[in-house]
Amino acid sequence: MEDTQNSAPDAHEVSKLNSSAQRSDTQSVTKRLQSELMQLMLSPSPGISAFPNADGNLLFWTATITGPTETPYEGLTLKLSFEFPNNYPYSPPTVLFKTPIYHPNVDFSGRICLDILKDKWSAVYNVQSVLLSLQSLLGEPNNSSPLNAQAAELWDTDQEEFKKHVLARHRDVEDLE
Repeated sequence: MEDTQNSAPDAHEVSKLNSSAQRSDTQSVTKRLQSELMQLMLSPSPGISAFPNADGNLLFWTATITGPTETPYEGLTLKLSFEFPNNYPYSPPTVLFKTPIYHPNVDFSGRICLDILKDKWSAVYNVQSVLLSLQSLLGEPNNSSPLNAQAAELWDTDQEEFKKHVLARHRDVEDLE
């Protein structure tokens, strides 16, 4: 007689366990994102907004940041995309600038060099805290870790010329639709 109690699960059982765990992960991610969306709607922060894309998939969002006052980005609206992994909030979302931007910590593809989106990520961060950090980064770039070395140098040496580059590269959000 075979001892089934201590035998290894067969491939079908493992597959069922894995898909059940994935559904559970997806449900917890969905619940977290719904909660974050509600927080953004009920307690909005000035100059930032974010919503799931129109297709209804909660893992893909579009966000906007208004450039902070007294920075080269003042009066500009910048569009970003958020893509959330299946293990969010334990891994950071992929965040990209969709609006062309000239900035020391953003490359020409819109990729962002920000520690909280990489090795300093924590599950306590959320969409709102990421957007506020990015808004802050606009006025206080980390020039010791630039993705755009020319922008970092101009930021430090010639603010007027830097602002000309910002305005030359910028496109209005409406033009990106």
